[in-house]
Amino acid sequence: MGSTSGFVIRWINFFTMILALLVVGFGFWMSTHNDECRRSLTIPVIALGGVIFLISLVGFLGAWKNISCLLWTYLIMLFVVLVAIMVFTVLAFIITNTGTGHVVPGARYKEYRLQDYSSWFVKQLNDTEKWTHLRSCLVKSDDCNNLSKRYKTLKQYKLAELTPMESGCCCPPAECGYPALNASYFDLSYHPVSTNIDCKLYKNARSVKCYDCDSCKAGVAQYMKTEWRVVAIFNVILFVILSFVYFVGCCARRNAGGSDAKGRGR
Repeated sequence: MGSTSGFVIRWINFFTMILALLVVGFGFWMSTHNDECRRSLTIPVIALGGVIFLISLVGFLGAWKNISCLLWTYLIMLFVVLVAIMVFTVLAFIITNTGTGHVVPGARYKEYRLQDYSSWFVKQLNDTEKWTHLRSCLVKSDDCNNLSKRYKTLKQYKLAELTPMESGCCCPPAECGYPALNASYFDLSYHPVSTNIDCKLYKNARSVKCYDCDSCKAGVAQYMKTEWRVVAIFNVILFVILSFVYFVGCCARRNAGGSDAKGRGR
């Protein structure tokens, strides 16, 4: 079992080192991308790749040279990663446990309300600096203005399954009662039938729309919730895999420790 575990650890970490280099390379590619929003993710991506590479290198060398202290270091680092994954996953499930869409009469898409989401999401989205950055990304994406190109008629628009951000950022809330002239333009001459502040914030201007509305923030919250859920599920799978690697690593370290003891005995 000892030699087998060392062999398995060597090859697992060899492949993860290659994976880490690919992640770092992807991070550098993102840094040269013109999209400011993607560029903001560069440092986390490169850092993740660097951490994976460092841990894998320590594990690979420890198993290859059968060095007990390196394997101890590898196991400690891997244990920290396992704890971090577990904590993040639990928090992710807790944070994403609230918030859901509300049916819009006469339409297939749903609307979202900021107060339905966790206080953490609300706090992050109400942070002026963070929202200013997110808002600029939403404006640059030009998704709102493309709605009228995708849905040529009002019937198509009503039957469209808009994404949470499209329904929240591109349109005024349905409760405002503004008639839609097309998928990207509403008749604002009508007095809103709702006291919702979003009704006054919405404008047809390309750079305004409903980007400052709570409904837009709610749409982003729903998007983040979905993404976090996917990441959380992925983390559960990753946790199981890394737990197996950790177990094999323990066997390899025990074998290395036994080899060291035999060497000293001679």
